[in-house]
Amino acid sequence: MQRPLAGRRLWFVGIGGAGLSGYALLAHAWGADVGGWDRVDTPYLANVRGAGIDVSIAPEPVVPDGWEAVVSSAFGVPGKSRAELLAELVSLQRSIVVAGAHGKTTTTAMIAFVLDRLGLDPSFLIGGEIPQLGGNARAGEGWLVVEGDESDRTIAALRPEIAVVLNVDLDHHATFGSLAEVRALFDAWLPHVPNVVRGEELDPVAFELLLPGEHNRRNAAAALAALELAGVDRAPAAHALREFAGAGRRFELRGGDGVRVYDDYAHNPAKVSAALAAARELEPGRVLVLFQPHLYSRTRHLAHQLARALSAADAVAVTDVYAAREEPLEGVTGKLVVDALAELRPGMPVAWTPRLEDGVRFLAGRARRGDVVLTLGAGDIDRGADFLVAELS
Repeated sequence: MQRPLAGRRLWFVGIGGAGLSGYALLAHAWGADVGGWDRVDTPYLANVRGAGIDVSIAPEPVVPDGWEAVVSSAFGVPGKSRAELLAELVSLQRSIVVAGAHGKTTTTAMIAFVLDRLGLDPSFLIGGEIPQLGGNARAGEGWLVVEGDESDRTIAALRPEIAVVLNVDLDHHATFGSLAEVRALFDAWLPHVPNVVRGEELDPVAFELLLPGEHNRRNAAAALAALELAGVDRAPAAHALREFAGAGRRFELRGGDGVRVYDDYAHNPAKVSAALAAARELEPGRVLVLFQPHLYSRTRHLAHQLARALSAADAVAVTDVYAAREEPLEGVTGKLVVDALAELRPGMPVAWTPRLEDGVRFLAGRARRGDVVLTLGAGDIDRGADFLVAELS
């Protein structure tokens, strides 16, 4: 195993996040002494601790003397930014970076999964848990497959050999003022990449996947195109891809006896529409949705578009906004989505349920055998899936 970071001492501030936890694992495998801090324990820390990395949980960030800090954007601590370290990691190994507003996690995981199944020993950094790969990050001797991030413009610093651009959309309103700004970011970045795959120009794959939905068939087409550029023959790649079972919180079956409960990270209109379309492919009796808006800025700008996407359901409960890194905005709550949905679908069962538990009760009381219930959002809405399974069992 290569050890290009031998001799470095890296302390990750925010190590429990989906991104930094993976970077820490890769840096540790590549020879660095690694430790880190976070304010709370997270599921990602199980793999971090399992690798022998020391983790400090405390109210405020601390960086030990003599360590080089790597800092998540969520914490105001001096040090190397997440983007700077990722650019360094990408420069150290032949790399594939997957970008776009929708489908990044699944497509990145598809590429890494195929490389793994074909014995090509990939490294990967993915923004979600991939059960078939044992986590969200790994160090190998083959290609490094990375889920890129345009939300804070950090993707511009990456110099991979292959870039996959699934789509270009305005999803991060606190960073970009217009779709033109997002396009300008990609237009400035892509000339630095020798090989570019544009997912929107590809036809979805025609063969059956374990994952429902045309969006996943399009993700698969982009993954196969990237793999071909990486020198992988299409036939064995497609054969392996048929066995890919998905990423955590990406249309993940959580249980249910008679009423199936799925959880999905969908938090913008395109992703919500894709999740509902995938649910319809299961030929359910009805599709019921518990939706948690994510970020006040996104909710303010996209309330009507979110409502339009949710209008494809048969009943919807909407919780209050999951704030994440943002401060509340006056007058912005999940009720904006509810009001817009009530206008679009008069008579549709729709409820403003600020508390997650109230939304669970609203839907559990309406669900019938053969229905599919979706919990959708990028916050802690996945807790609702567990509550629903318990209520419906």
